[in-house]
Amino acid sequence: MKIQHCDTILRAAWLVTQDNDRRVIENAGVAIADGRVLAAGPWDEISSQYQGKELLPGRELLLMPGLINAHTHAPMTLFRGLADDLPLMEWLHDYVFPVEQKHTPETVRLGALLACAEMTRFGVTAFCDMHFMAAHVAEAAEQSGLRAMLGEALFGFPNPSYQTFDQGFAKAEALCETYRDHPRITPTVAPHAVYTTTPEMLERTWSLAESSNTLWVIHLAETTTETAECIEKFGARPLAYLDSIGCIGPRTMLAHGVDLNTEEMDRLAQAGATVVHCPKSNMKLASGVAPVPEMSRRGVQTALGTDGAASNNTLGMFTEMRFAALLHKAHTLDATVMDAQSVLDMATCDGARALGMTAGAGTIAPGAPADIIALDLTRPNLRPCYNPISHAVYAAEGGEVCLTMVDGEVLYKDGAFTRIDYPALLNEVRGLGAWVRQQSGRNA
Repeated sequence: MKIQHCDTILRAAWLVTQDNDRRVIENAGVAIADGRVLAAGPWDEISSQYQGKELLPGRELLLMPGLINAHTHAPMTLFRGLADDLPLMEWLHDYVFPVEQKHTPETVRLGALLACAEMTRFGVTAFCDMHFMAAHVAEAAEQSGLRAMLGEALFGFPNPSYQTFDQGFAKAEALCETYRDHPRITPTVAPHAVYTTTPEMLERTWSLAESSNTLWVIHLAETTTETAECIEKFGARPLAYLDSIGCIGPRTMLAHGVDLNTEEMDRLAQAGATVVHCPKSNMKLASGVAPVPEMSRRGVQTALGTDGAASNNTLGMFTEMRFAALLHKAHTLDATVMDAQSVLDMATCDGARALGMTAGAGTIAPGAPADIIALDLTRPNLRPCYNPISHAVYAAEGGEVCLTMVDGEVLYKDGAFTRIDYPALLNEVRGLGAWVRQQSGRNA
């Protein structure tokens, strides 16, 4: 048999492929060339057919696709722990919006770069972000090497990025043009919410998403309070309001979806729209529990996200998967709902599909982009290992990640980042802590 050369070979004690058959292979190997997976299968087959540099040789590893954070606000890492134990609207209007008004392009970039470092360290290879000054989030994402779907957050009121909606809309247009063909950064159109925009604004953003062929991302149905305000202001529940102005379709991505009824779920399923579940943030802000098991039964496409670090406090997708699984079991009193495989799907292949990523994304299969992470199976919380999918959802914390790669490029390995100068970043963030306290009025 002719030996084929490849760039990289990885050996795994366990390989979770997330392919169409959801193969889990013990004593496996993955061959990688030109940023893509050439082959994935039993080690004897891979090692006899492919020759290349073996990464992490002699290690006991769990290999799996990189995790996909389908909704976050990267620069909000700077506000981690600034305001806790508050309901959503009080937290947002009294604490987050005021200090966000003091952001500068540099604080946005540094906050986003810190987020990228955190996500890289904990096995996230792609994320979908909404924030103002999104061009500076893009700078950070590009430096980090992660895949990113980025939208300029569009509000109907002034903010540090723009003074008028027209100015913000121009920034969204520029982002769509600048990153139209970028290999790792994809633009989105991101109106913030129904309560921070007008119907005319939403219609304009929808037209831009259609003309740019991008996702249209919005917070929706996050609380019953939001629903009541929408009914009072627009005479309809949030989803019906969006539907009435033509903003529901396959490109629609709704963050949260806590207050959705069964008729609305059926409409989302029929339209091919996506709901991004953010369980930890919804729990912490007491927003409620999104009916994700019922959404799945009714055919709604779902993905998983952390929301921002100001409302979640971490951007770790391993703990997000665990909360997603446990929350719904407790809430429904049904131990069978949100099983480990379904939750892992949300964080990998289903998330990739929802974000419109390239074919094979979220899997380890021939032709798929080599967005792969490795976990150290010698960690005590991962011993013994009978079912690696169970461990990924219920046991792993994220600190077990010892390798993160995107397109076959190693971005993190055994404590070291390859693209981010983490000590320098840490020094800059240390200085920003005092700035945040000052801007928020917390000088202690």
